[in-house]
Amino acid sequence: MPIRSGRLKCISTHLVVMPNAQHWLAIALAGSALSGCSLVRDQLGLTPKPAMTAPPVVHDQPRSAPLQPGDNVIVKAVDRVGPAVVRIDVVKEISNPFGGIFGMGPSSQRQQGQGSGFITRASGLIFTNEHVVRGADQVAVTLPDGRNFKGKVLGTDPLTDVAVVKVVADNLPVAALGNSDQLKPGEWAIAIGNPFGLNNTVTAGIISAVGRLNAIGDGQRVPYIQTDAAVNPGNSGGPLINAAGQVIGINTAIRTAPGGGLSFAVPINLAKRIAQQIVSTGQASHPFIGVQLMNLTPQLAREINATNSACTVPELNGVLVKEVVKGTPAAAAGIRQCDLILKVENNPVQTPTEVQLAVDRGQVGEPMQLTLQRNGKELIVQVRPRELPRNN
Repeated sequence: MPIRSGRLKCISTHLVVMPNAQHWLAIALAGSALSGCSLVRDQLGLTPKPAMTAPPVVHDQPRSAPLQPGDNVIVKAVDRVGPAVVRIDVVKEISNPFGGIFGMGPSSQRQQGQGSGFITRASGLIFTNEHVVRGADQVAVTLPDGRNFKGKVLGTDPLTDVAVVKVVADNLPVAALGNSDQLKPGEWAIAIGNPFGLNNTVTAGIISAVGRLNAIGDGQRVPYIQTDAAVNPGNSGGPLINAAGQVIGINTAIRTAPGGGLSFAVPINLAKRIAQQIVSTGQASHPFIGVQLMNLTPQLAREINATNSACTVPELNGVLVKEVVKGTPAAAAGIRQCDLILKVENNPVQTPTEVQLAVDRGQVGEPMQLTLQRNGKELIVQVRPRELPRNN
């Protein structure tokens, strides 16, 4: 039957019962006709297909556009700061008490050391660590472009491990300083320095923590930046920078352990404040009030209350005044043994180190407000810090 009106019709073949061979021929013709109809439908794409089942949803669509690949932020940051990172070579003259006696060598020996630093002013001002230039008799500063200058140590501060070096030069490359008070864990942390004498080595990681107290020993006056960027001997004094190409800290110390290590940097805001004092007066200023403090815990409070009738303290965590040194600003302000320090300049404190850091942010001779708790009552005192006595 012909195709009409754009539709395909298949020939319908009826099975006719016939004797013998004709019977089988009729069956064959019927099968052939049916098969041909199916073939035509398949070739023309008219055979119905089973409906497709949608795959199961296994993830939600993102709520924001994906990150776009672009320039490597680490490369760009290093390009900005790298030219201002310097190698610092020092020579120390070490006396030999047996030198010249009984032929036991010269009277002095030369000891060499090496570290890193970075230029903060085009006129040749350089930040580094105090321990890099400690006791140095000669200081040499080498730039990445090969220029070499004689350096002069303007001053150092052992308490924060900050030092300032000056070279006589003009139009030097400068590293921009960032704001370490705004740092957050998880941000990029990039270290540049000269570990093991390998100049301009770059390592990267993230900021693991900020405000890390007593990270490398008790009594530190530094709220360290902790990072997992690899830092090694020779990196000391070099910059820790962010993804914007700004210095956020001075690489200072490492703590090693099996399987890895941690790095610590002096926050740049603290280093800048210390450097300003060194440039102005030749030394850093650290306020001193004259108290010995200890961590108070509920267990310790119970022990004190049970054994010391003159001292009753609440059973809580806080900062307890263990002793007030006679003749100090704390004594003049009326601070007593067994007082709890709750706040310094309206900022709550929980540990002795936090109190120390808060006091260190003050000014020598300027009044500082402390909130205390004594015998269950709060009181406010004004104390005027003095300059911290120096061990000469």
